[in-house]
Amino acid sequence: MADKAKQDNGIVETIKTVVYALLIAGIFRSLFFQPFWIPSGSMKDTLLIGDFLFVNKMTYGYSYASCPSIRLQRFGINIDSKDICGWLDGDNTRIWGGEPERGDVVVFRHPVSGQDYIKRLIGLPGDKVQIKGGVPHINGLPVKTMPDGVFEEISQPQGPERRFPSCENGPVGEGGICVKSRSIETLPNGKSYGVLNIGNRQEDNTGIYSVPEGHFFFMGDNRDNSIDSRFSQQRRGVGFVPYENLIGRADRIMFSSGGKSMFFFWTWRGDRFFKAVE
Repeated sequence: MADKAKQDNGIVETIKTVVYALLIAGIFRSLFFQPFWIPSGSMKDTLLIGDFLFVNKMTYGYSYASCPSIRLQRFGINIDSKDICGWLDGDNTRIWGGEPERGDVVVFRHPVSGQDYIKRLIGLPGDKVQIKGGVPHINGLPVKTMPDGVFEEISQPQGPERRFPSCENGPVGEGGICVKSRSIETLPNGKSYGVLNIGNRQEDNTGIYSVPEGHFFFMGDNRDNSIDSRFSQQRRGVGFVPYENLIGRADRIMFSSGGKSMFFFWTWRGDRFFKAVE
């Protein structure tokens, strides 16, 4: 009987340890850092498909979007962040709020779908943003742009969705070299980063976007492969993103996997460990 009691106590203690660990992990994720795995190529070559990073939530303070959404469709679990932190929702505000800076790479909650997106902050509240010839113009002035060669990658299925990259040098067969033009943009605050282009697209020439107060305008660095603020929410785009929808800033890549799963360690990219996000 004593042995059985000890065994039962051991099981209870194990369960308590697991529960406490999950609670601590949940609190840590909600308050400080959230893991994020790059699922698409919209931020190439700053971020590649398969990059794994932690998002710094302390940078901008906290809103309802700071709480994680738990979606496990296979098990019928769909818990939205509003279900957990709905008490923080409203009036487009944050607690301990910090102001994002132009050029930050930000993870935010899509205003309609609730999915997590990652893009670069281009337009601040009150800005007028227009794209002319693929170059952003902010408040009537073009962003400084300098050609910087080309970005090359192998044309092959990428990430869990196994999609082939789009290429400037036309349709490229599997195993061929896919090329995109690369340039360096420098924003008015001096922030510089690389952007990729394939060719002339409709979204390379737009009307003027007047960014409302309390909202932000985002673009992907892989300009011709990004659904961002250039596209309205009616067109399944992002539109203007409210301040309360910001989750955090991406600062550093922890590691990167070039395969179908992050657990395929033999596909990890050795040159991206602890790489800073510029």
